Amino acid sequence: MPPETLAGPGGKPAQDVIHNIGYRHYDGPRLGRGYARRSLFSQSLRGAYGLGRSAKSKVLPMTLFAVMCLPAAIIVAVAVATKMNRLPMEYTRYAIYLQAVIGLYLAAQAPQSVSRDLRFKTVPLYFSRPIERVDYVVAKFAAMASALFVLTATPLVILYAGALLAKLDFAEQTKGFAQGLVSVALLSLLFAGLGLVVAALTPRRGFGVAAVIAVLTISYGAVSTVQSIALARDNSDVIGWLGLFSPITLIDGVQTAFLSAHSAFPGGHGPSAGAGVVYLLVVLTAIAGSYGLLMSRYRKAGL
Repeated sequence: MPPETLAGPGGKPAQDVIHNIGYRHYDGPRLGRGYARRSLFSQSLRGAYGLGRSAKSKVLPMTLFAVMCLPAAIIVAVAVATKMNRLPMEYTRYAIYLQAVIGLYLAAQAPQSVSRDLRFKTVPLYFSRPIERVDYVVAKFAAMASALFVLTATPLVILYAGALLAKLDFAEQTKGFAQGLVSVALLSLLFAGLGLVVAALTPRRGFGVAAVIAVLTISYGAVSTVQSIALARDNSDVIGWLGLFSPITLIDGVQTAFLSAHSAFPGGHGPSAGAGVVYLLVVLTAIAGSYGLLMSRYRKAGL
């Protein structure tokens, strides 16, 4: 730009000059919302295991993943070495027994997925691109559910492979494995939704971690305590209905009613098939409700 065009009347610098500072015009393809949504999903899923981040970020998720898989490997080794006729643990019971590990993983990774975006105010930057609010919520929800499914399904794959290696009944093991996968898929969707909703309420990661742990542990502790009291008073009918008030007992009730699982409720008093319909409806409502709450949260956060 010629120097003389930079001066206004009276030799003063002009205030409305467009300066060329060397940015190049982009003539490449515009990949659009779909590509942005897939990229956000992939980035969030990788981040849930510390991939693409610092070595320090990988320690906790990878350690919890190893802790989830270790009991399955031990069970397989014992089953093969002792030539058992059946696995000592059902596929549907594995996630129930290791719920504490799943809860810790969710508490650590759900705030990492959403709280940092809120804290550093990058959500409006996301929404300034072709990506929209629904794309952000769907990508984050799907990534967290996928990460949990990897965490909970991998031990089942180890158990299944070990059962086939031990030459246990193929049909029986395949049926149990399929039931276990359905159970952990529901668990992953439910826990992902609840964890993200709680974590999205605060931009502080530490608060999000504490809040997720509190929601999971307090609800389970309260339900288990009241169920034990009901069992001690021979009021077994109410035990099944009390399971509606905790995420992990909801999954236990669904798989007891529909997936031929043995209930982990006190005394083994799981819900009947009729009550199981209520359990399933509550689980699906909780998943859909979590999605709706996230959409509502990011309606304001994206401003």
